[in-house]
Amino acid sequence: MTATESAATRTRRGKELDPPGRQFNSSLVLTMLLLLGVALQGPIRRALSAPVMQSWMTVFVAVVVQALPFLVLGVLLSAVIAVFVPPSFFTRALPRRTALAVPAAGMAGAVLPGCECASVPVAGSLVRRGVPPAAALAFLLSAPAINPIVLTATAVAFPGNPEMVLARFAASLLVACAMGWLWQRLGRADWVRQPAHPSLDGLGKGAAFWASVRHDVLHAGGFLVVGAMAAATLKSVVPAAWLQAAAGSPVVSILALAVLAVLLSICSEADAFVAASLSQFSLTARLAFLVVGPMIDLKLFAMQTATFGRGFALRFAPVTFVLAVLMSALVGAVVL
Repeated sequence: MTATESAATRTRRGKELDPPGRQFNSSLVLTMLLLLGVALQGPIRRALSAPVMQSWMTVFVAVVVQALPFLVLGVLLSAVIAVFVPPSFFTRALPRRTALAVPAAGMAGAVLPGCECASVPVAGSLVRRGVPPAAALAFLLSAPAINPIVLTATAVAFPGNPEMVLARFAASLLVACAMGWLWQRLGRADWVRQPAHPSLDGLGKGAAFWASVRHDVLHAGGFLVVGAMAAATLKSVVPAAWLQAAAGSPVVSILALAVLAVLLSICSEADAFVAASLSQFSLTARLAFLVVGPMIDLKLFAMQTATFGRGFALRFAPVTFVLAVLMSALVGAVVL
């Protein structure tokens, strides 16, 4: 028996001889937590029945339930791209010049029937397949705001103001293209972390597809929950009276609804109905709500951090917010 084997044997025997009280595993932790929950069920029930906690749980569940189906849609589409679409397809489909690929990718966002949660994993898959980051980012920003489902929902929510559909389409596409061109001009390769993905080498098509799906659901889903928790927390502590006070000033109302869109983290398929209910605000302010929300909110920031890295999100999110607000004000002044 070698020295290494002897050491391994002694270690294994030492573990076997450890007294039961020293063994600490996940089953023991779960049992302790369950017993603690039973012992404290009275205080826990009273805390959960408080109005603030009920509001928190309502917002949290609403954000997750709205976003999860479209996150799954994006994950499935991302897996299809990763497994079944050859890399040469993107080089043929997009113009060779990045400056032209940006608006082409932005317009391609109109064909994906999903929300912002779906666009993040798809954009990550595009970057992995060799699409220029500037074009992938233009797609990431445009897809949640100009796809047919979102535009139809906007038309239904604003039946008396059909110009809101045109304004949302124009402002969102302009922001997406402008951010793509800006990233092409000023962005650096080391600012975008290559999206992580499991190795699919040696797997069949079916096995590779489900491996990609499992990875992206666990990776993006966890950050979706974190973002939803943050949105629910902030929504529960913002007084409703603040909105009434902000609606009186044109500039403040635009900024207020832009910030509200970030905090509420509402799915782009549902945000038009929320904006329509904010009738005390101008159409331009509500346009800012509709343009900013699908491009940057709490859950999106968390998901972008998970996919492209924290350095990317810290640079990309503030610039996107400022540009979305300015473009909303400009388009609103011309169209609305």
